[in-house]
Amino acid sequence: GAAMQLKHLKTIYAPQESIAKVTAICWSANNRKLAIVTTDRVVHLCDENGDRRDKFSTKPGDAKGSKAYVVRGMAWSPDSTKLAIAQSDNIVFVYKLGLEWGDKKSICNKFQQASSITCISWPEQRPNELVFGLAEGKMKVGQLRSNKPATLYSTDSYAVSCCSNLDGTAILSGHLDCRIYRFYFDDASRGVAHFELCKHSCVPYALSWGEAVCAAGSDQKVVFYDKEGMQLQRFDYSRDEQEKEFTVAAFNPSGESVVVGSFNRFRIFSINQHDNVWQDSGLKHVENLYTVTALSWKCDGSRLTVGSLCGAVDLYDACIRRVRYKGKFEFTYVSTSTVIVKRLSSGARIVLKSHFGYEVVKINIYEDRFLVAHTPETLLMGDLESCKLSEVPWSGSGNEKFLFENEKVCMIFNSGELTLVEYGKNEVLGSCRTEYTSPHLISVRLNEGRDPKRPDMETKKVAYLLDLQTVRIVELTTGVTDATISHESKIDWMEMNGRSTKLLFRDKRRALHLYDIATQTRTTLLSFCSYVQWVPNSDVVVAQNRTNLCVWYHIDAPERQTVVPIKGDVEDIERSAGRTEVVVDEGMNTVSYELNEALISFSTAVDEGDLQGACDMLERLELTAETEAMWQQLSSLALEREDIVTAERCFGAVGNVAKARYLRKVNNMARAVEAESGVPGSGLGHFTVQSKLAVLQGHLPRAEQLLLQQGLVEETMEMYQELHKWEESIAVAESRQHPEVMTLKANYLQWLTETGQEEKAAEQKENEGDLVTAVHLYLKGGLPAKAAAVVTRYEEREQFAPSLLETVAGALFANGMYERAGAFFERLNDTNRAMEAYRKGQAYARAVDLSRRAFQGRDVVELEELWGDFLVSRKNPDAAVNHYTEAGAYIKAIDAAIACRQWAKAAQIVETLPGNEAKPYYNKIAKHFEGARAFEEAERFYLRAGQPQDAVEMYARINKWEKAHRVATEHMTQAEVAMLYITQAHRLESSGKYKEAERLYVMVSEPDLAINMYKKARRYEDMIRLVTSYRKDLLTETHLHLAQQLETEGSFKLAEKHYVEASDWGSAVNMYRANDLWDDAIRVAKLHGGVNASKKVAYAWATSLGGEAGAKLLTKFGLIDEAIEYAMEIGAFEQAFSLALASRKEKLPEVHLKYAMYLEDEGRFEQAEKEFIKADKPKEAIDMYTHQQDWANALRVAETSDPASVPDVLVAQAKVFVDRSEFTKAEALHIRAKKPELAVKMYKDALRWNDAIRIAREFLPHRVNELMAQHQAYINGERGVESDDVLIAPGRALEDAREFSKAIDAYLAVTSDRTKNADFLEEVWENAVKLAMNHVPERIPEVVSTVSRRLVDINRHAQAAEMYEGIDAHREAIDVYVAGGMWDKAKALARASAPQYLKQVEEQYKRYMIESGESTMLVQEGNVAEGIEAYAQQGDWERCLQLAQEQGPQMLVKYATLHGANRIGQSDFAGAAAIFAEHGTAVTTANLNMYRRVAQELLAGGAEGGRAPLLPLRTMLHRVVTGLQQSGAEQGEEFDKLLWIAHLSAAMVIADDRSAAESKKTLAISLLRYLHELPADKAFYEAGMACKALNELNMAFVLLNRYLDISEAIEDNEPNSSSLDNSDFANTQIPYDFPLPGKQYLDDGEREQVRDYVLELSMNASVQQSLNKDELEIVMREMDQIREAVQRGGRAAGGSDELFQIVRDTVAQVG
Repeated sequence: GAAMQLKHLKTIYAPQESIAKVTAICWSANNRKLAIVTTDRVVHLCDENGDRRDKFSTKPGDAKGSKAYVVRGMAWSPDSTKLAIAQSDNIVFVYKLGLEWGDKKSICNKFQQASSITCISWPEQRPNELVFGLAEGKMKVGQLRSNKPATLYSTDSYAVSCCSNLDGTAILSGHLDCRIYRFYFDDASRGVAHFELCKHSCVPYALSWGEAVCAAGSDQKVVFYDKEGMQLQRFDYSRDEQEKEFTVAAFNPSGESVVVGSFNRFRIFSINQHDNVWQDSGLKHVENLYTVTALSWKCDGSRLTVGSLCGAVDLYDACIRRVRYKGKFEFTYVSTSTVIVKRLSSGARIVLKSHFGYEVVKINIYEDRFLVAHTPETLLMGDLESCKLSEVPWSGSGNEKFLFENEKVCMIFNSGELTLVEYGKNEVLGSCRTEYTSPHLISVRLNEGRDPKRPDMETKKVAYLLDLQTVRIVELTTGVTDATISHESKIDWMEMNGRSTKLLFRDKRRALHLYDIATQTRTTLLSFCSYVQWVPNSDVVVAQNRTNLCVWYHIDAPERQTVVPIKGDVEDIERSAGRTEVVVDEGMNTVSYELNEALISFSTAVDEGDLQGACDMLERLELTAETEAMWQQLSSLALEREDIVTAERCFGAVGNVAKARYLRKVNNMARAVEAESGVPGSGLGHFTVQSKLAVLQGHLPRAEQLLLQQGLVEETMEMYQELHKWEESIAVAESRQHPEVMTLKANYLQWLTETGQEEKAAEQKENEGDLVTAVHLYLKGGLPAKAAAVVTRYEEREQFAPSLLETVAGALFANGMYERAGAFFERLNDTNRAMEAYRKGQAYARAVDLSRRAFQGRDVVELEELWGDFLVSRKNPDAAVNHYTEAGAYIKAIDAAIACRQWAKAAQIVETLPGNEAKPYYNKIAKHFEGARAFEEAERFYLRAGQPQDAVEMYARINKWEKAHRVATEHMTQAEVAMLYITQAHRLESSGKYKEAERLYVMVSEPDLAINMYKKARRYEDMIRLVTSYRKDLLTETHLHLAQQLETEGSFKLAEKHYVEASDWGSAVNMYRANDLWDDAIRVAKLHGGVNASKKVAYAWATSLGGEAGAKLLTKFGLIDEAIEYAMEIGAFEQAFSLALASRKEKLPEVHLKYAMYLEDEGRFEQAEKEFIKADKPKEAIDMYTHQQDWANALRVAETSDPASVPDVLVAQAKVFVDRSEFTKAEALHIRAKKPELAVKMYKDALRWNDAIRIAREFLPHRVNELMAQHQAYINGERGVESDDVLIAPGRALEDAREFSKAIDAYLAVTSDRTKNADFLEEVWENAVKLAMNHVPERIPEVVSTVSRRLVDINRHAQAAEMYEGIDAHREAIDVYVAGGMWDKAKALARASAPQYLKQVEEQYKRYMIESGESTMLVQEGNVAEGIEAYAQQGDWERCLQLAQEQGPQMLVKYATLHGANRIGQSDFAGAAAIFAEHGTAVTTANLNMYRRVAQELLAGGAEGGRAPLLPLRTMLHRVVTGLQQSGAEQGEEFDKLLWIAHLSAAMVIADDRSAAESKKTLAISLLRYLHELPADKAFYEAGMACKALNELNMAFVLLNRYLDISEAIEDNEPNSSSLDNSDFANTQIPYDFPLPGKQYLDDGEREQVRDYVLELSMNASVQQSLNKDELEIVMREMDQIREAVQRGGRAAGGSDELFQIVRDTVAQVG
């Protein structure tokens, strides 16, 4: 771990001349106060900066006793309000000092003991218990609440020191017997005794407990123990003469560093977090400090205070490191797990500490307020304003996204999961799965508005999106889902109110909805909502609808809203004390609209349960729809909470006089009860008041219960009677056996009768058993059905008079209840009237049954048919079918079956009918079966209907031609079949179903009709197919005919195809030549006639155009070389010169050379000579004359043009004389050519030795002896050259004569010119070296150097190098090894003897391997980078990139860049894009320029066809944009634009493939915005042609006319559009200043066609020759919406679905 650094900040108290021991120092837990005390017993209080602020004197234990005590220790309480002082006079005082500096001081506790207090500690977890040690050995606890001490444990040894652990859960004490004891408070509660931790090596005066226990004392050793007493480490300083005994120790608050004080110094020890080992981090030596007597750390770990024997108190800054963050904050690492974060502007500080002790590895601060820190296992979050910190376990991906929209919660989004952490809580509040992390799509509420009914209940909820149409609301404390809302449209904003009872959300259709979480109901508040927000700290909603500001002051009544007209857009809601304003941006100005604060305050008061306050607010407002709703809400709440005074005021305010008067009476009753009892508030609970309130709220059973409990039967009955609830009143009387029950019932019956309530009276009589009276009452009340029901119900036990039954039956019949009347008539055995009633009531089931029982079934048939008619009239034909069948009405049965689509039943019935009756139904049934795809059944019925042609057409429609043919041939004549098929074929042809029509034509043997059909439809492929199959003899003629027709129509490509198919490609070439389409002519000639044929066409083209013009065009198409070659081949050198001069001047020498050779072949040598000279080939002219043995001209040309060739001419001429044996002439020529050795050789070969020696004496004197020796050898019969012995003899002779230097020269005179025996040469030269080394040392360097060079010349590199090594010439030896390719020896020598050259050797070796192509070996030897470079230089890019990829993305991008640059150099821009797309990109300036050029070239060329056009370019640009976004570079916007242009260009191709002409037009027009990136002529041409394709002539004319203007400007070499008239495109998104391309997009012919078309449109009166800017703006806006939707991943508002689909699919191709 990092070492703790201590830096002296200031001296708080200067040292004194005498001993003035600082006996105790301690810092308060809140870091605000420092207490210091010396032997003068005065406590000095300093602030956090060490400045003295206050002091007070301590008191002796006995007020009258001696003051000769000292303060042995001090300790602050955990809440920093109290200071405990341990004194040697047997007492501990606890002073209450307060938190602020001016607070009053007082003694709040004191603990008197029997012996001196020696040490003290106040554990953090024991706020009311402090621990102190006594001289008698006991450790005691002082209990503040009881003011009594208690013994923790006892020892027999003086307590010299004590301390608590970091958590404050345990203490240690050190004793004079060297023992250290440990005590856990939790153990004490379970009765476990104290534990002896260890016995230290000396008295542990210095004792402290952090990550380990540190003990030290007078033996100058510092020992670390674990919490079980096991020794971890020991540091022994007993041999350090300057080190004295250790006196005091103190761990920093994190427990990771400890300071141990001694004499004039203090040491720092720190724990290494990685291996958990303590290490000495250094010491601070301070001269004249004397013994360190007190140490104390500031509780945030940032300061150490040191006190000494002479009263000095020094303040040190303590930290591991200090870091500045963005110039706004300072991070002070006081330990690995504790960081102090300080805001530089204000000095405000917060201590960031891992409670688990983990190392803080990374800190970020967002929005200058919210802090996020990472440790290996946890995540720390904090709010710098509220100073609340949280730490939660975390194992994230490192890609977390933090959201800080809510001031109480940190939202962490990681891999699709949202985690919520509440500031100040060390646990995760909750988590949920969602992909939508926009602040507008998540709403978290934590206790922002408490429920008045349950003020202690916490409310913590989150609302989030499961998907874009589903909201889930979860209670975070329990994890229970409160609601799941499914919506039909995508949601784009939502927020809960403060109390989390309601959710507002808005969808993409701009509809605003309110969801009540409690009732799970949804209400639509507003349409076309552009802004919505809750007013802060209230349930008031503000929203904007177009030009209206809508305010809901009472959200529980959503239909009541306040509407204020506004002119702009709402920006914000500002709420300050007593004022709420809506800020509206009206363009130039910002206007504030004030809301009714009283209404808002009402809402807040209701939420807080202040009903009286709410009532007071409402009374100050006039009555409106909003305030009326609020009064009603308040009245309901007041009644619910039994605040009847407020409820009375509410009902009175809204004019509900009845309830107000009622409540006035209730209030009076309550006051009367209170006055009587004398107990305030007792009236509301009185039963009379409660019963009245229950009645008011409709809780009558409760009111009844309250009254009856008091025995008030009369009052209960009266209550019900007042409410006209007589039954309940009678029920109470009966239950309580009231004497007036019968009277009550009689009065009730009389009242019912008098008030016309016969039904109620009848029910009462029925209940009493008086059935006849009940029947009469029912009949009187016009209720015959109920009267009949009484008769039916009781007929078994009651005999009713027939007259009564007659009366009932008549009443039923009269009231239209015929079926029941019939049943009564049957009882009376009146069957005729019963049948009449049944018929009239259409109760046919009973009528049929009655007919069979009483009339022998006479009317059954008629009734069944009537029954069927009735069911059909009731739209129930299904049920009617059987009744018609029963009645024999088969026609009606079939109609009913067909009506209810019971086709099987209809078919079954039809089968039973005679043919003429069934025939009309066959066709209907057949059509049904055809629709149901039961084709065989349909065929059967069509045939039965006599309509075989319908069956044939049916089969034709479903392409069942065999079955159609079968039906036709079986049931129709041949002529009918043919006519039917041809008619059907014509119909199919007219509807565009050519394949089906063809099949029909062929079936009736009329292929010519099919061929003609395809010809008319211009479907020539199908036409040729049929001709091939049925008219093969006419195939070639057809091809030629079609080709000529297509040529006439201008369809040259199709014409070419047919010419080629007819094996007449020459006609295709001529067609293209005749139409000046030379490039196509050349293509066809090359494809079908070979290279020579294409050369002919190229030459013809060049000839037709003439010199310079032809050369220009041929240059444009890259055919100039072929034309020149062809001209030279056929001898047209004048044309070749013309073409070369115009376009290929570098080929002029070649043309001159070819012309010269042509002239030489023609025998025109003089002209040939001139051409050879012009071709800079004088040697060829000399050779020509030499070949002709025209020596004069040869010599002349040599002398004038190539003097170096003069000797060659003379030698050649001499050779001729030698062949003629004219040696004298030959000799003269050899001498003239300065080649005497040739003359010597000539004479030697002719054995004319004397002439040879003569020439040698004159011109080659050094060879005289040699020639004489050779001559002598010849005479002696020897024919060889000099022998080895002859060569070595002179040197040996001189060596024998001890002429060593001359001998060396003699040996060196033997060279490779004199002998080819390499071994002999090596031996001779080694003799020279040996002589130099042994006898002539001063010549050693010269001789060795000479010999080594010669050995290298004869490829004896190893021997040469060894010679250099012998004289320690290592550099030269290494060079020789390198030259000989002996790399291992070179490296070994460099490594052993000349390491300074080793790197150079290795570099040379790598260079050699690269140049020799040994890349694989380089790689195998570990030189991967060099191997990759070698592959790159060799152009083996596949291996290069494969190897680079293995080395990592950086190496891959580097060589991909080189490969791409190579492709760009070859103008292969598509290849370069593919490389960058596959292997990656970099964002350096040079690379960006390269990508920019690739994009411009490919976009200028246009998109190719296929599934994914321009895919490599778009992938490349996507990679570039991603890289720029990650690096934050400024060019990101430029390349993002290029990527979008590429997507649109590709989308145009896809739209074309899908035949989406409208979408293609929109895309082409939208590309006009990007004329700085696209060639302007191409963009306007494509946009104009897209409009033309849709017959949008106005737009087509404007755009194509603009194209022609641009084309003419390009011809005039204009650099930009400044010369063009821009009036048509003013105030549009199409640029007016843009660069012009250097070449035309279209050739001359195509441009002429556009010009003709524009001229044609200009003559058309219906074409408006101006731009429709509104239409243009709509197109641009639609593309913007689509772009935004595609990037967002949603749907485009108002955009074309087809266009959106195309663009989305195009963009999706790039992953």
